[in-house]
Amino acid sequence: MTTIAGLPAHILLLHAVVALVPLTGILLIVCTLWPAARRRLVWLVAVLAGVTLVVTPLTVTAGEWLVDTGKIGGSPQLDDHMHAGDYGVYMALALVVAAALLAGLHLAGSRERGLAMPVRLVLGVAVIALAGGAMFAIHTIGESGAKAAWGDLLASPQDG
Repeated sequence: MTTIAGLPAHILLLHAVVALVPLTGILLIVCTLWPAARRRLVWLVAVLAGVTLVVTPLTVTAGEWLVDTGKIGGSPQLDDHMHAGDYGVYMALALVVAAALLAGLHLAGSRERGLAMPVRLVLGVAVIALAGGAMFAIHTIGESGAKAAWGDLLASPQDG
């Protein structure tokens, strides 16, 4: 995928990832801590995590294509962004794993015996840690991308 409506696909797709990762991460945490929300939203969260896993590699590939065109100049900031972006697929995979754990927690909780409290606690901590890690990763990737795209434009004369 190279362009969408004449614009570089990366520039458009990144907005989907930047919206989906925090939304999915926050919903994972809410559903982990609030069983009533989990009962209503668990499958929506699973779908959002799956969509994120599909869109993220497309976004990374589109970004690599954009760099390969030679139309944007290389810089240390761009190198930092590309290095951070390499972890994007792992971030999306973490959300899918967290959603699967949450779905397992939901399904086990709906059974007659359910899960023992220590198991529920470990699963809940794992879901929250994965969701938090994914949100931190998208922040890091996005911040480095913003610096690569806008850093020189927004720098004040005193900065450098």
